[in-house]
Amino acid sequence: MTHFRIREAAGLLGVSDDTVRRWAADGILTLSTDATGHQVVPGAELAERAQALASEPDPGDNVLRSARNRFVGLVTAVRVEGLMAQIELQSGPHRIVSLMSAEAASELGLEVGSKAVAVTKATMMIIETERTESR
Repeated sequence: MTHFRIREAAGLLGVSDDTVRRWAADGILTLSTDATGHQVVPGAELAERAQALASEPDPGDNVLRSARNRFVGLVTAVRVEGLMAQIELQSGPHRIVSLMSAEAASELGLEVGSKAVAVTKATMMIIETERTESR
């Protein structure tokens, strides 16, 4: 079974190390010790927690949508050239780049430091993982 150290688990969930420790103290996550003496969280529990966090509704959101991939973050760059704009959003460790009309960017009031949500719907998704000696 895959296990993650506290820091890595926190990074995957987009929370602090202290939050992972608090969830463990509250019985939300289970901590054990690996062969090197480090505290670790089971990967399956971490996946369940990630799904629970992702399914929590935004209290101010009153819209139903078919797209399930929503990335809340901060706008880190706005580049407008002619009719087009390139917007960069930082959502936790994820950098999302969107191309849209300059008019749409203006109407949305996008500026560096503003909060935004990137919503994606894709028919194809590529998943990558690290190579191990057994694969």
